Amino acid sequence: MTDPQISASLFADQARAALDAAIDANKEAVTVAARLFADSVAADGVIHAFGTGHSQATALEISGRAGGLIPTNRIGLGDLVLRGGEDRSVLADPLLERRPGLAARLYELSTPRPQDLFVIISNSGVNNSIVDMAQLVKEKGHHLVAITSMEHTRSVPALHASGKRLADLADAVLDNGAPAGDALLPLPGGGHLCGVSTLTSSTLAQMVVADSVALLIAEGYDVPVYISANLPGGFERNATLEARYEGRLHRGGF
Repeated sequence: MTDPQISASLFADQARAALDAAIDANKEAVTVAARLFADSVAADGVIHAFGTGHSQATALEISGRAGGLIPTNRIGLGDLVLRGGEDRSVLADPLLERRPGLAARLYELSTPRPQDLFVIISNSGVNNSIVDMAQLVKEKGHHLVAITSMEHTRSVPALHASGKRLADLADAVLDNGAPAGDALLPLPGGGHLCGVSTLTSSTLAQMVVADSVALLIAEGYDVPVYISANLPGGFERNATLEARYEGRLHRGGF
């Protein structure tokens, strides 16, 4: 007999409810974040997205994908190897993201300009590298959009020496509505199954992109947006638009 609390349909129902709740709860925050996106793009800025662990999925949703804004850059731990000169073995360190000075090095490698905007994604919002990056971004004068779970971040201790969480430092906070621990379906022996934060966070990110592009079009800008590189002429068109931001868009792996 299968567990009545674990099924594809039950997850779909709960995920749909979480998504609907996140959409309804974030309308004002989406508007604020979209204005920040639009202002950065209008000022020839680049939007930098940073997340560790599974939050990298939402950073990928923002940066360098079909239907998204071209002036976008994903900051990742792999930058230390791809552009920072470190040996690939450094990425095997499970405590890498806690390394002192990590955020400063990743910030430097992203080659930001004053008009650039940062989006930092973290379900818990308390990881040291996440808060370090958020503090640095604000110290450097950038606007910051956070995507986090307010339920999770309020349920755990602040780990950073400052006592701050990601949400405390952002100009706009998008609450992805994920439960503490992220997963939805209870397991018989304890714990939960099927995370939902990627679904809700990615949807909120796309909502912000939609509203920011609408603002830019209404204000008379020719908005640089990717089309699929797998459509005829897509790769060439994208490369032409990317050339406007030469040296500022980093499309690495990892």
